Amino acid sequence: MAKSGSKNSGTVKKVRRILISQPKPESDKSPYFDLERKHHVELVFLPFIKLEGIPAREFRKQKIDILYYTAVIFTSRNAIDHFFRTCEEMKISISQDTKYFCITEAVALYLQKFILYRKRKVFYGADGTNKSMFEVINKHKENEKFLYVCSENQQDNEIVGWMKNNKCEFQLGFMYRSISNDIKPVISKTDYDVICFFTPSGVKSLFDNVPDFQQNFTVIGAFGSNTSKAVEEAGLSLEIKVPSPLRPSMCAALDHFLSTPVPKK
Repeated sequence: MAKSGSKNSGTVKKVRRILISQPKPESDKSPYFDLERKHHVELVFLPFIKLEGIPAREFRKQKIDILYYTAVIFTSRNAIDHFFRTCEEMKISISQDTKYFCITEAVALYLQKFILYRKRKVFYGADGTNKSMFEVINKHKENEKFLYVCSENQQDNEIVGWMKNNKCEFQLGFMYRSISNDIKPVISKTDYDVICFFTPSGVKSLFDNVPDFQQNFTVIGAFGSNTSKAVEEAGLSLEIKVPSPLRPSMCAALDHFLSTPVPKK
């Protein structure tokens, strides 16, 4: 991947425009819009990647018996969508006793779209970090067989490593893949003070579209350890790293960043 050239992470004199590399929230009640009003900034939502479902006929090549697994791990709503899409395509009925382990409460609540939500079978981490999800999984690992639903090119290596080190019985289920979106028209026409990434594939998409991208004074934010690693491996300077115990979401991290006084030179 091309390097950014500059690793200058100097504080911008005033943040005016922030690029969020995700779709625009459908609800007007999204905290992003509160952030926009509070700090008088412009948020531009632009998905850097698009997801492509792996069809059932291709999934079958992985030789995974979905019904063998008693628990499913989800780190995104997309994973939930593609899990139940795959099950429908394969005409599989999921047992009502199946347990679901989710990275956040928001992801867990999204399950209501597909199942009768019961707290005794839906679990999630306290603060949106892998660590908090691991604490929940750890209480059940002896009795469960886990299917980790993830992207073909975007699984979280921290989760895989933890499952292996803690001798969990688990399997990766690739049910979708991410591909780069054409973002050149938006990236090339406007300057952004902050760019927020949420996946390693998003970082790849930036350089796929703008191979000679120069960071200069642009502040970079990243959600998740794998995304942070991808940002740094691309030669970019990372200033906003999410999640953390005090700032579990990108929105909370941006609020903190925008509220922090600019240090005098």
